Amino acid sequence: MKAVFLIAASFSILSIILICGFLLVNGLPALQKIGFFKFLLGKEWLPGNIPPAFGIFPMILGSIYVTTYATLIAAPIGIGAAIYLTFESSKKVKNRLLSLINLMAGIPSVVYGFFGLVVIVPFIRNIGGNGNSILSAAILLAMMILPTIITVSHNAMNSVSKTMYESSIALGATHEKSLYSVMIPAAKSGIMASLVLGIGRAIGETMAVIMVVGNQAVVRLPFDILKGVRTLTGNIVIEMGYAAGLHREALIATGLVLFVLILIINSIFTILKKDDR
Repeated sequence: MKAVFLIAASFSILSIILICGFLLVNGLPALQKIGFFKFLLGKEWLPGNIPPAFGIFPMILGSIYVTTYATLIAAPIGIGAAIYLTFESSKKVKNRLLSLINLMAGIPSVVYGFFGLVVIVPFIRNIGGNGNSILSAAILLAMMILPTIITVSHNAMNSVSKTMYESSIALGATHEKSLYSVMIPAAKSGIMASLVLGIGRAIGETMAVIMVVGNQAVVRLPFDILKGVRTLTGNIVIEMGYAAGLHREALIATGLVLFVLILIINSIFTILKKDDR
């Protein structure tokens, strides 16, 4: 059984190695043919042109914009909800809310996409913007990552010893002071983990984003939230079905860039977690 458990524990590591190897073997040739900086910083994606142009800089910015705005919307709501569930709500209310939150986590992405298409997009269009836009995608993604942020943050706060709270009260601190100066800082690592998991899902989400983001492969400024963009994941899904040759290799290289971007996010979290200790 020890050997079985070892194999089970090693499976995830092996999977990452295989995925990384596939992306490197199939993506590096495209980087060599196109040029590393031309691929990363190029502003045009025109695979049908002669000669073709493969620049993913607009998609990198699009992914960053959508993920950043979604996190800015979801983080305060999610952490605030976790604080309420952990310290303020009754047991009956908490159980019901957690059931609904778990239900949100189980809704398929395409259902969220339909909701965004028929509710969020028309709403944004009615307030004077382009319905298929960064803002629509950010709102939709914020809804999708809320269950992750709430659940992980709640578990982190709930695992903090109640003795710390009681000691703070015994020293004369108020209830609010004990929460925000003692209990929540003690759960900071778990809260950061919830944000990283939320960001990881947001930056990797595909189907729902494709349906509302506009899919325009052009460079936008950060405050052009009422205009459409194309994300890295959306670019891969939209074109992989008919891509061949260098075009297909460029899409796999796009996946490699996305993979590295997620590794960078996780590495930053690991560094911050070490500094927190």
